[in-house]
Amino acid sequence: MESLSEYVDHVGSTNREAIEQAAAAIVRSAESGGLVRPTGAGHSLASVLETFFRAGGLAFVRPIWHERVLPFHGARTATAAEREEGLGAAAAAAAEIGADDTVIVFSNSGVNPFPVEVAEAAKAAGATVIAVTSRRSSEAAPKRSGRKLVDIADIVLDTAVPPGDATWPPEAPVTAPVSSIANNTLWTLILREVYQLAPDAPRWRSANMPGNDEFNRGLVERFEAQIPEL
Repeated sequence: MESLSEYVDHVGSTNREAIEQAAAAIVRSAESGGLVRPTGAGHSLASVLETFFRAGGLAFVRPIWHERVLPFHGARTATAAEREEGLGAAAAAAAEIGADDTVIVFSNSGVNPFPVEVAEAAKAAGATVIAVTSRRSSEAAPKRSGRKLVDIADIVLDTAVPPGDATWPPEAPVTAPVSSIANNTLWTLILREVYQLAPDAPRWRSANMPGNDEFNRGLVERFEAQIPEL
């Protein structure tokens, strides 16, 4: 579709049930003392960053990541690392995923070893696994793991991103990727739904508004034992 706003509306409306399921899983984690554990590789890490220590975001979030899959650490080597067998499993082991956690895996294609291995480890730990991925892209991408993310996850949010991510011009797209827009749209809708279910859940406040530093310090003290990255 040519309209960006229509695409965003489509992503939200077609994932309504999955959004509700994802929010319910997150609230269950909060109530049982678990954490939200977002992960991704490459540009999907941009979506992971949106979930962590973010104004208006949930405070009980601890990312799972590895510096080698960050493009700023080396663009070409990050792509290679995402495809390397064993790196995702190692990152998941270091993360110490708990059965009460909700693991959210952002991966446009969901075929590379890193996101797949994290999802597999999370399932083995008894955690709820949420995939934010494109079924279309997953079907078109070369299979690089024994399984695909969509086959592992308990809950799948379909971003409907076209294979290759580019969307413009419509007749022969070469630019304007939309996976990050879709990921952020879905996460924002999940946050709205979490609020409906748990309005008192701990959330960060903007550090650039008066009085919020003290409030946020209280959240740090509350969660720093579980989330050392704070």
